[in-house]
Amino acid sequence: MQLDLDSIRAAHERIRPHIHRTPVLTSTRLDVASGASLFFKCENFQRIGAFKARGATNAVFTLDDATAGRGVATHSSGNHGAALARAAKLRGIPAHIVMPSNSAKVKVRAVESYGARIVFCEPTQAAREAACADVIAKTGATLIHSFENEDVMAGQGTAMVELLDDISNLDLVMCPVGGGGLLCGTAVAAKTMRPKIKVIAVEPANADDTAQSFRAGRLIRTEKTFTIADGLRTNVGAPNFQIIQRYVNEIVTVSEEAIISAMRTVWETMKIIIEPSAAVPYAVIMEGRIDIGGKRVGIILTGGNVDLDALPWMGGQRSEASG
Repeated sequence: MQLDLDSIRAAHERIRPHIHRTPVLTSTRLDVASGASLFFKCENFQRIGAFKARGATNAVFTLDDATAGRGVATHSSGNHGAALARAAKLRGIPAHIVMPSNSAKVKVRAVESYGARIVFCEPTQAAREAACADVIAKTGATLIHSFENEDVMAGQGTAMVELLDDISNLDLVMCPVGGGGLLCGTAVAAKTMRPKIKVIAVEPANADDTAQSFRAGRLIRTEKTFTIADGLRTNVGAPNFQIIQRYVNEIVTVSEEAIISAMRTVWETMKIIIEPSAAVPYAVIMEGRIDIGGKRVGIILTGGNVDLDALPWMGGQRSEASG
């Protein structure tokens, strides 16, 4: 499979019965504050509360019956695990989700609620990958990686197809980047449907491996440091980076303080719940990091899975589950 608009449109047809077509919301107050026209694609209203439902569902329903019957597996501490568990339940096949032992209880319960088998491991990337490989060796399940799988990328790109179907004349689109699955699908869809659109990727300054890689023209791995947007702590995938180099115009980073402020502003102004990772694009606008004056700007609000007992403006640290 090649990631292109045809594969993204095929994914849209495949997953349409199993996902929400999420709304595009606007805010006069935020438009006035930014000097632009902002269009928020609200994936916080998606199944499982995040865009991840799109990619996981497409990947599961793309499998042939014999392969699907052996089940699917992944390692995830957050939204992808729940999304894959849900997709497997919809298709009636086994799902094995490797989760770090320190995963948020709300995320563990979400995965359990879809009937998946959870395998706990030490909270390191190496342990996650080893445990997942062991599960696959024992069960014959197919690995559905959270961002390096092209069927996942194509599924994530369906959000951009919907956004441009609803708001056709956007000047630019802003999308968070962690592993790069959403960004790849978004960028390919955007540039193919509207070649003159600018694609701006955004990431926390504390997790800026994609920005560093983009500037250097080669993949750079960074040590993970704390960011409130812990859904974006993941290093960008190698296949994802190649697509990003081709289709993305710019990568901008923002401070932790700006992310928290943007999250609170969206909650207060738009009356919707978004998680810190989803606030990163608006944080760029609040900080004035790019010139959007008079432009029509699409913003992907990636999800709304927040630990309400640990809100960042109430002294809490952990407020969302990572990918």
